[in-house]
Amino acid sequence: MLVQLATIAGRDDRPNEDFPAALADCAVLLDGAGGPAEMPTGCRHGTDWYVRQLGVRLLAWMGGRPEQSLTAMLAAGIAEVNGLHAGRCDLSAPGTPSTTVVMARLHPDGIEYLVLGDSTLLIDRQSQEPLIITDQRIEEVAVAEQAAMNALPTGTPEHFEARVRYVGRQRELRNRPGGYWITSADPAAAEQAFTGVEPAGELRSVTLLSDGATRFVEFGLGGWPALLALLGTKGINDVFDRIRAAETDDPDGARWPRAKQHDDAAIVHFRAR
Repeated sequence: MLVQLATIAGRDDRPNEDFPAALADCAVLLDGAGGPAEMPTGCRHGTDWYVRQLGVRLLAWMGGRPEQSLTAMLAAGIAEVNGLHAGRCDLSAPGTPSTTVVMARLHPDGIEYLVLGDSTLLIDRQSQEPLIITDQRIEEVAVAEQAAMNALPTGTPEHFEARVRYVGRQRELRNRPGGYWITSADPAAAEQAFTGVEPAGELRSVTLLSDGATRFVEFGLGGWPALLALLGTKGINDVFDRIRAAETDDPDGARWPRAKQHDDAAIVHFRAR
């Protein structure tokens, strides 16, 4: 397999909270959920620190612990990163850093995966439509708050205030029954991830994408096959360029209502030679 990966920040004045990384036969992609900078997190380090600390551990363990399940790795990673900052940070704070996680490990006869949060895994085979694995449970909470935010022009003070209310409500419902599950300070959240093994027969590609990158499909710039075709021919930068152009052409979110005009975006793409 050939592998390419890239990430681009949504804003030049904010750290990139996406983290893509890969070895020859495994990959991890995290999309940190920091929320507006004005909202407290209880953590002195920041979401970008959190995703890097967790991401490097998960990748190293995938490459070095073939007997351990991805679920067990994620739980262990959460616990180990907790230990790095629990003494200086309030991990019980509602805004303590959280992140989506996609993990994929390629075996000769199968693709082992884990998905927690609204990032996406695509598995493409020659004789089938791409298999799309994502976790959209976050879209089932704070629905009224999201609708109120989406009704306002992106970038306005009113939109910002509505976004703060939306994120605040999401935080109240994080990692609890009746809410949604995400990687944060609770290792038990790993048990709520979507996991499985898919056969590797006729495999063409395996792709991990943050939700900033899946805007390509959400904005109607093309379907999943078109996205994969671009990745296989022109590469990740072309996908990013098309998303950024669409975001720029819709600065106030009139066509595509959203929390932020530009979002961090990340892609890891394995392709059969």
